[in-house]
Amino acid sequence: MRMLTVAMAGLMLAGCAGSTMKEARSQTPYKTLTSNKPDLVVAQCVQFAWQDEAVFGVDASGYLQPGDSGGFTVYTRSAESFIDVQSGTLKYYAIVDDWVAKRRLAALATCL
Repeated sequence: MRMLTVAMAGLMLAGCAGSTMKEARSQTPYKTLTSNKPDLVVAQCVQFAWQDEAVFGVDASGYLQPGDSGGFTVYTRSAESFIDVQSGTLKYYAIVDDWVAKRRLAALATCL
């Protein structure tokens, strides 16, 4: 029973993050960048950078999934920040423009 509850909570969180991302993608990205590195290498680097507790403390999170139309998406808990990496183009979305969003942008810039 506990496993079912945990699975249901995970699905609800994924649904919330998905709707947040869909809404954000209908807007202009916070920042658009480019890279000559393979998409997966960049996405894995961003995921690792965003999981750095020394930089982000309790907000350290980074999840990697295949993109809806190719490429990859790296997102944080509740998708307050996420990046779509596809064909060398990185579209960074920040739901809240605060110091954490700027720090996540700086961390991802090290992966270019």
